[in-house]
Amino acid sequence: MEVYQAMIEDLEGVSNLFNLYRVFYQQTSDLAGAKAYIKERLENKDSVIFVVKINQEYLGFTQLYPTFSSISMKRAWILNDLYVDAQVRKQGIGEMLLQKAKDYAIETGAKGISLSTAPDNYSAQRLYEKNGYIRDSQFYQYEISLTK
Repeated sequence: MEVYQAMIEDLEGVSNLFNLYRVFYQQTSDLAGAKAYIKERLENKDSVIFVVKINQEYLGFTQLYPTFSSISMKRAWILNDLYVDAQVRKQGIGEMLLQKAKDYAIETGAKGISLSTAPDNYSAQRLYEKNGYIRDSQFYQYEISLTK
């Protein structure tokens, strides 16, 4: 298995995983939309995507978006997406992706990585906590939706 930063050559494999990720979160399957979205991220270099692949099979991915911390005056990363194909879960792929994201954050001088997950996604919560992520009890998170 190899973990590496995705490039445009990985568009098909990453798009398939991204579509499955969205379906996991109760979104309608939209492979064309997923492909267009991932292609735009890769071409514009406005996110960093890491993939785990064995031979020609894509097993999992994570996507990081850059942000900045005004208080610390440093870069930070938002781990927005992490998905491992259901058929290969519990084989350490999620941990490999988290480690790669952590290494990348350190390499880029980031203050840290933040993420969120669904309240009922207990397996993800266990994975994050096992890998040193701490649930925030200091701040409330707010959001406003601008689409219908």
